[in-house]
Amino acid sequence: MTATPPIPDGPAQHAPPVRALPRQAYTPWSVRVAATLLDWAPIWVVVLVPFIGLLIAGDLDCIDSLYGSGTRYCSEAVAAFWGSVQFIALVPAVVYFLWNVCYRQGRTGQSVGKSKLNIKLVHAKTWQPIGFWRSLLRQVAHYIDWFICYIGFLWPLWDRRRQTLADKIVGTVCVPVDMPPPWSLPPPQPAAGE
Repeated sequence: MTATPPIPDGPAQHAPPVRALPRQAYTPWSVRVAATLLDWAPIWVVVLVPFIGLLIAGDLDCIDSLYGSGTRYCSEAVAAFWGSVQFIALVPAVVYFLWNVCYRQGRTGQSVGKSKLNIKLVHAKTWQPIGFWRSLLRQVAHYIDWFICYIGFLWPLWDRRRQTLADKIVGTVCVPVDMPPPWSLPPPQPAAGE
């Protein structure tokens, strides 16, 4: 006697079929670069404050000691002061990064830079924001883009869905804000004469 499989109570829950979008539907590489520059500009400003302070003070020996080969002499007091300023400056930079790139982008699909350029980052299959942890994982995966001589960052130039390698690893795509999910678009019509 063979047992029959149980009949589900309701209709089977399946993900909508993913239809391939044309390459032009995804965010161009140049727009993604501009959004990244907007996102990282405040962090670089904060990190460079001690360097700029040393330039203004005209203490080139300390610049070489702190940022260069360290062969020139810099007084311990000056080095300690600017080193602590840089360390203290890193705290708001890390908080901004976690809020903007992990929390905000993970929750809404848009970092500050992406919102200024009207683009969003979504999961390639669900078309929903990816959440804090996946957004953080995506940033960690960008080290792979960097590690292979930055080729991963250039990958969107020839990729069909304009994804970096980190996007491929995490399963994300970057699209214009007004782009609807692929399954809600009308099916492509055959060209005239076919």
